[in-house]
Amino acid sequence: MANAQPPGRGRPKRTPLQGLIYWMLVLAVWGVTFMVAFFAVFAPGLPDISSLDEAKRAPSISYLDRSGALLSVRGSQAAPAVSLDKLPKHVPQAFIAVEDRWFYWHPGFNPWGIARSQIYNMQHRGEGRPLRGGSTITQQLARNLFLDTTQTYRRKAQELVLAVKLEVQYSKKQILETYLNRVYFGGGAYGIEAASQRYFSKPASQLTLGESAMLAGIMKGPSRYSPAASTKNAAERANIVLYAMVDAGFITEAQRAEAVRTPVRVNSTLANQRAQYFVDWVDDQVRVLVGEEPTEDLVVETTLDLPLQASAEQALTRGVAAAKGQGVEQGALVSLDGEGRVRAYVGGTGYLQSQFDRAAMAKRQAGSAFKPFVYLTALQAGYTPFTAVVDQPIKIGNWEPRNYTGEYLGEIELRTAMAQSVNTVAADLASKVGTSNVAATAHRMGITSPIQLDPSMALGAVEVSPLEMAQAYVPFSNGGSAAKAYGIERIRTARGGRVLYEYRPTRTPVIGQPALSEIVSMMRGVVTSGTGTRANVPGYDLAGKTGTTSDYRDAWFVGYTGGFVTTVWVGKDNNKPMSRVTGGGAPAGIWRDYMTAALPRLKVQPIPGGQPPPPPIEETDEDGNPIGKIIEGVTDFFRGDREKTDPRRKEEPPY
Repeated sequence: MANAQPPGRGRPKRTPLQGLIYWMLVLAVWGVTFMVAFFAVFAPGLPDISSLDEAKRAPSISYLDRSGALLSVRGSQAAPAVSLDKLPKHVPQAFIAVEDRWFYWHPGFNPWGIARSQIYNMQHRGEGRPLRGGSTITQQLARNLFLDTTQTYRRKAQELVLAVKLEVQYSKKQILETYLNRVYFGGGAYGIEAASQRYFSKPASQLTLGESAMLAGIMKGPSRYSPAASTKNAAERANIVLYAMVDAGFITEAQRAEAVRTPVRVNSTLANQRAQYFVDWVDDQVRVLVGEEPTEDLVVETTLDLPLQASAEQALTRGVAAAKGQGVEQGALVSLDGEGRVRAYVGGTGYLQSQFDRAAMAKRQAGSAFKPFVYLTALQAGYTPFTAVVDQPIKIGNWEPRNYTGEYLGEIELRTAMAQSVNTVAADLASKVGTSNVAATAHRMGITSPIQLDPSMALGAVEVSPLEMAQAYVPFSNGGSAAKAYGIERIRTARGGRVLYEYRPTRTPVIGQPALSEIVSMMRGVVTSGTGTRANVPGYDLAGKTGTTSDYRDAWFVGYTGGFVTTVWVGKDNNKPMSRVTGGGAPAGIWRDYMTAALPRLKVQPIPGGQPPPPPIEETDEDGNPIGKIIEGVTDFFRGDREKTDPRRKEEPPY
């Protein structure tokens, strides 16, 4: 019994150090067991990561203007990869400081970061907020290269598995370099080099501290913190990045303050988002024309003329701003050449504020801009510009169209009725030649929207888009042939240049003589002496038509020269009335502003189908004094051109 243990005494108690080692081993065993089970569940079926360079990405589509200038890149724009060694050290430091402070020490995931994110998710459960995952740079790379963006726990688990595998297979330098070259920065830019060129027009090797902080700040949300679209948000986020760099010991407080004082200049072209309405329009067509979802990078050669586009955007912005006091809030402008090529296309005054395309998607009442189809139908039925008509009160069924001034001119010629946009004459004409015939004429010319046959259609109670109106006026400009508006000349592969699609333009004759020369002559009168005189650009052969709808909800000017048509529309998106804005006002002014810049760039020719009226002959009296102006005024009066001397007729009557 001498060797018996005393009561209450068992195995020797562990020292604190032994206890710590014991529980660490237990936790390690359980941790390994958990990780084995975790990988066994989520690792099967994951993509191969043996080559980071071969990771799949969505194909890019590059859009070029008619001279080869780059308009936009949609999809995954991949710029040439840049070596980490060639970047200023503050570039990777900015990303590490704000995205993954422990990048160089963790095994691909940060347990503490994951724990914090799960606490946040539980606290905000049911609020509809996105899940937080506490992702490291390695996890972000795994997600961007190999997974989708679905926010589920399974996808987060797969992301973690891939991150660990990446850390095992690649060095920290390789992971960080690939991350910077493949992450999305918004604006179609993938990778630090593409982002630097897109936002700052410089290579990534020349990025300043402030610029680096701004690019790192984009990672929190490419749309919300874009330097182009959200300047204030981007600047505030960049300051947060700079403070994080100070906390991480990458820069000093003095360097941070200097970076804040140094202005960061963002590429103005991107900030304006030039031609993006047009790119949206053609981007929707590419997959249809190619016949399948692109599997390789494509190049789309378009019809757009970038210098004309710049002039169009500037003219529309200036014109809408100038008419703001009259309630003008938005506008659209479309230019087509005689073959139907879209040369300029503006769907609104601010793409960054609203991506709604008013050039093609907005259907607005055409007002008096529809009247040329009425007059053309009448000319084809045997009327002439000199046919006598009577401007007087009329009643068609229960409808009584009225003129803008409330006054009537009595007996006038058809050409005067067109120039002064007389409502009663247009309504009477449509009734006599048949509204169904007028609709058929408009459809042959290029109107694709349905046209109601009520008598009010003669005054433009027809909803059309600015693109349609430009297309329907093309036959007036090119000698009488309809041509479909189009924006894509050719689609080819970026590598190898294999042509996948090429447009074959066609023209269909829709106006014969003498109707063509007569309608052109009448529409010239609109610009020289009628409601559209504000659109006149001296020295060019121009014609067109103003348009104003009831209650001033829409105002138009559609004009042309030889082989070139431009439509301008202004109004409000909510379709509320403006303050007495007519087609001869803001739209005609915008048209003239734009065409003054555009006409010298074009190969201008007279309008086909009839020679422009000759200039007046300057005669002299016995003493050699010029009397041409006197003769011109007298002969104009006797020819019936009373509109030149009657100021009441300058206003555009609304429908």
